This record gives sequence, C-alpha cells and structure tokens, in this order.
Amino acid sequence: MTQDGEAPTPAEVAPPGVNPNVPHSARIYDYWLGGKDNFAVDRAVGEAMMKAIPGMRYMAGENRKFVHRAARDLVAKEGIRQFLDIGTGIPTRPNLHEIAQQIAPETRVVYVDNDPIVLVHARALMISSEEGRSEYISADIHQPQDILTDPVLLETLDLTRPVGLTLIAILMLLADEDDPWSLVAQLRDAMPSGSILALTHPTADFNPAEVDQAVAAATGAGMTLVPRTKEQVARFFGDWELLEPGLVPVSGWRPDSPVENPEAAYYWAGVARKP
Repeated sequence: MTQDGEAPTPAEVAPPGVNPNVPHSARIYDYWLGGKDNFAVDRAVGEAMMKAIPGMRYMAGENRKFVHRAARDLVAKEGIRQFLDIGTGIPTRPNLHEIAQQIAPETRVVYVDNDPIVLVHARALMISSEEGRSEYISADIHQPQDILTDPVLLETLDLTRPVGLTLIAILMLLADEDDPWSLVAQLRDAMPSGSILALTHPTADFNPAEVDQAVAAATGAGMTLVPRTKEQVARFFGDWELLEPGLVPVSGWRPDSPVENPEAAYYWAGVARKP
C-alpha cells in the first residue's frame, strides 16, 4: 500500500531487494526530474525538501545540464573515450553515454550505483552504440576498491588510458566521518595521467537558511545529506588541475547561454585534469 492507503500502482511495486518504505536519493532525484520510478516515501521527502528549497526541481535540472555539457566537452575537447560514472541514479535521457557516443561512437561507459531499481532500468535503457559499450555494476562508493577491481569495469575500461571520472551529486551522501576525501583520493589515484574528474556538490554557501531546512527534512527521514563549502569541495580534486572556469556554481560552468543568476542552483561544480 502507498502512504495514503491506496493500492500501489505498477510503479509502486518494488523489485527484489528494494524497500519501498525507505527513501532513496536516486528515487527522490527521479521525482524532482519528473520521473515515475519513485515511491510515496520518496515523494514525501522530495516534497519536504522542495518546501525548504522551492527551486529544488530547477537545481536538479541544472545538475543534469552540467552532465551534458561536461560529457560533451570531455569527449570533444579533451579526447576522453571512456567514463566511470559513480552514483548514476535512475536513467534520464539523454544519458551520459548517449551524449558521448553522439560525438565519438566508440566511447565506453561504466555506470555504478547501489539501488536495485537503478540496475533494472540501466539494463533496459542504457543501450550502447554498436562501436562503443555501456555497462552497469552494482557497487557502493564507500568501497572504492570494489568498484576499481570489478571484472565488468576491468573488461570495459582500459585503466592505462585517460578516464572521465564523474561524481555527480553523490558525495553529499557521505558523512564527514566516512572521510569522503580519502574515498575520492583512492579513485583519483587509480586513474592514469590525463584523466578527468567532474563533480557537483550541494552547498549552503548561497542560501544557508533554505539548505539547513532541506538537510533537516532529509535527516529527519533517516538520510545523510551533507552540504559543503567551496573550500571543502575543492579538496576533492587534490592536486589535479582545474579546467576553466574553475570551481563555480553549477549553472555557471561553461553555460550554453548566459545565466542571469548562477547561484540560484545551490551546487558547486568543477572539472579537473590529472597531471
């Protein structure tokens, strides 16, 4: 049953391994983007966070636009032909591999997430070009070595050649006690010279009051949500060289058209290259 007592719709029927009574960030994000792969509990938390931050759906959309711009530029301008996308979320077209393979059909992508719903949809929707490859592995960013040694990853990506490592709106799910900087450093260290790290991270720098209320809504539902300052986000890049325009509000990273107020989306975004 849904929270309002009605019989569940087909979209409410949970696949094996999914508890429809526990909110999940990927399904909340899907709800903000207008998707249907979410449960009543996800919508309830999503609505509570939208009440705190009225522009939440706009912010989710700006985050997706960043993925598109970054993927396009990494392939077209940086020559990246393989990606490792951790914290994929429920597929939302166009997906990263679709953007990349429009430019270079031979591009290979490995998606990583730990939600069984993501796995179901990834297998159905993330169809690669004939020349390239698109794969999905079920793993958790808390165990980066499990990701890096997964047979599917090693069969798909060549870790002696530059990789585009993307961490989009995922690191805020790691508490400071988890030492997310160390986890990201393990991923960075496994990447060869010339690799690129692209990430986005929510912040309270632009509107502390609204973000504090959103964090309270998420933590009240048993979720971890940690906004971080610009300085804290910058640490994730280590000694990698930030590409222009640096670490900026997500809407302001190489926008396709002028953005009136980049700080209306409360995310930092940056792209950096390994020396």
